[in-house]
Amino acid sequence: MNFEKRDIILIVGLFFFMLGLIPFMAPFYAAFIVIAMYFGIKFYVANRKKAIKKDVGEGICAECGSSIFDKKCPNCDSVGE
Repeated sequence: MNFEKRDIILIVGLFFFMLGLIPFMAPFYAAFIVIAMYFGIKFYVANRKKAIKKDVGEGICAECGSSIFDKKCPNCDSVGE
């Protein structure tokens, strides 16, 4: 979980969310909820990036759109053989 530029937007948005929660609960609980949301979102994004990277593999075939493995498309290259 590296800190990226767009994390500033996430932090600012969660800060405003915390300010909105404060009238309804104690600031301690609002801060705890926002911190849990921050790490939950970061964990979700990291897992999603990993899943997309695994799904794409070495790239995507321009002809059919399937994943390329061993520098060959399993659909297009098998048709030529």
